[in-house]
Amino acid sequence: MPGHFDPRSLLRLGRELHKPSSRLEEEVVLVQYVPHSFGFKAMNLPFCLWLYALSRTRRRILVMFHEATVPLRRRQPLQHQILASVTILMAMLAAKAANVVFISTPAWKDRLIRFTGGRRIEWLPVPSNVSVAPDAEDAFAMRQSLKSDTIIGHFGGYDNSISYSLKHLFPRLLERSAVSILLIGRDTIALRNSIIQGSPHLASRVFATGGLPEKSISIALSSCDLMVQPYPDGVSTRRGSTMAGLAHQRAIVTTAGAFTEPIWFDSGAVALVPAGDDDALLGEVSRLASDESGRSRIASAGIRLYDERFALRHTIKALRAAASEL
Repeated sequence: MPGHFDPRSLLRLGRELHKPSSRLEEEVVLVQYVPHSFGFKAMNLPFCLWLYALSRTRRRILVMFHEATVPLRRRQPLQHQILASVTILMAMLAAKAANVVFISTPAWKDRLIRFTGGRRIEWLPVPSNVSVAPDAEDAFAMRQSLKSDTIIGHFGGYDNSISYSLKHLFPRLLERSAVSILLIGRDTIALRNSIIQGSPHLASRVFATGGLPEKSISIALSSCDLMVQPYPDGVSTRRGSTMAGLAHQRAIVTTAGAFTEPIWFDSGAVALVPAGDDDALLGEVSRLASDESGRSRIASAGIRLYDERFALRHTIKALRAAASEL
């Protein structure tokens, strides 16, 4: 759609969907819902109105809420209050349009249940969106280029809170342990620069990939001994960056917070420290950096959990089952 999800593009999409085809009641529309993905600075109300109108045409609509709403809190700046209010209205329309609502974490259920009118809400954790590249030689070559026996990696987006945590963690870790740091993903070059700005003597041990194609991301992940994935609200089953680490059988140190589900405490698939506790994070990363057997135990538990619960086949099975039951 040339205009992304602007009104003109929605009209075009509607015309395409309404062309003579199979019976409308046999058609299934799956919406991967993240408010920021539809443009308009996460306030694309026309899209959600369009989706609600589409639901009146006998089509079966499945909505997968990867994200639900921007939280509405007291004493927020006015612009955040407006954004939160609009995303709540958008979520209401999208949920009302759905025959079945899927959520990436149980935390979204409380935000959406009042909008669903008793329709089913099903937890559907996301799989990794980075396929595991089979070429181990490339991963070995990357390890050789980093010239370190132990490589600590981080993968994912770099919002302000995560960047702040990493900028304070990694210089302290490098002073304490003989490791190298590999930052994987977009915006990593800027993050590397901010890490070494105050510690230029560490520059030779901090590496950043920048944006990469999927296979290269997989090779970079496979070259790491330990992944560090802190989240301000805690790890949860909506975190694709953690799923990628699990799928690549990497040991992961992450944080437990308000959104962290019991499965992370029960499975042993990751090493957990309290969200916001930088000293605990540093201590656990330092410990595992020198504990190969400990990393191996966590990695084995992680790939087992991923295969049993998060692999793509589970997602496909659940979507097919929901469509067939409508």
